Amino acid sequence: MRIGELARRTGVSERSLRYYEEQGLLAAERTPGGHREYPERAVDRVVRIQVLYAAGLNSRTIDGILPCMHDLDGGPNEHATESLARDLKAERDRIDRSIADLVRTRAILDEVIDTARLPGDRA
Repeated sequence: MRIGELARRTGVSERSLRYYEEQGLLAAERTPGGHREYPERAVDRVVRIQVLYAAGLNSRTIDGILPCMHDLDGGPNEHATESLARDLKAERDRIDRSIADLVRTRAILDEVIDTARLPGDRA
């Protein structure tokens, strides 16, 4: 499929898809006319990349994780290393700290909202 089709099917901009390719996260064949041509499995790969970016991971870390995520049959992949697992645990700990910080911030905002609420306000 061409880059526009992949963008439409994944909801990711063509610019982002080109960036993923530059970072080595996504591969495309080239047609004789120089157009990118992606295999069907690129849809799942782009979705995984998006999930990992949303989790706050950088492209270098994502590059190390992608080959380890799933074999073609959907089972765990044997390419995971002890070092990668350590790095991912550290990243998970960072995410847990961020979540805790956000929960504390939300609680403070709720207190301010409750204090500022006019009598009779419900929201």
